[in-house]
Amino acid sequence: MSIRRVNRGSSHSYIDTETGDRIPGVTTILNEGLPKPALINWAANTTAAYAIDRWDELTELSPSRRLKELQGARFADRDAAANRGTQIHRLAERLSRGEQVDVPDALRGHVESAVQFLDDWNVQPAITEAVVVNYTHRWAGTLDLIADLADSQRWLLDYKSSRSGAYGDTAYQLAAYRNAEYFRRGPNDPEEPMIPVDATGVVWIRADGYELYPYETGPAVYREFLYIAQVAAAADRCKDYKGEALTVPTRQGVPA
Repeated sequence: MSIRRVNRGSSHSYIDTETGDRIPGVTTILNEGLPKPALINWAANTTAAYAIDRWDELTELSPSRRLKELQGARFADRDAAANRGTQIHRLAERLSRGEQVDVPDALRGHVESAVQFLDDWNVQPAITEAVVVNYTHRWAGTLDLIADLADSQRWLLDYKSSRSGAYGDTAYQLAAYRNAEYFRRGPNDPEEPMIPVDATGVVWIRADGYELYPYETGPAVYREFLYIAQVAAAADRCKDYKGEALTVPTRQGVPA
């Protein structure tokens, strides 16, 4: 078996190259199988803030165009944050390998914080930005970093750069990656057995600094991730459980 990541613009998927089957991604599993009530508040607050900040502009539009602008506000905010996060991740990855990078002014604070983390913790990378897969439980993903840190432990780390920081449910993402069976350093490299780690955590990178948070990702947490994966699969399967509407059956001698 062999896994391949397929990039499609801002999204991606994972394909088993031997069978052609798609393997669910870890973040997709968590999005579809784990409730995220905070997203409801975020969507409402983002739309309200957009309306207040652009009140005069919106009043110049027709009602239907105004509605369209408000409906798209949260997606524009999400996409801008995702693009910023992707850039920060890529710069942090290159910095962890000791490369020199050109830093956009808008990201300078975040990159300086990433450099501070690398220096403070004497980060020695073992694996960066690698595709991981578990064929037994049918999931794949892309980890950010496995590295030896100043505390003499080998860490599996995920970078976060969102305004709200890191949430507890990232434990499921890290637990999955920790339980990968194989990883691939690059698209043309062979798969290798996953290496063990001593600890897992999140590096929250901000313009004004960083925080390193340890996360519990033991067997119990991974088991919960597998339950979430079952819920996500059920949510997809249930679309096929509804049959076609029935017609009234005719009885012999009685007109329909």
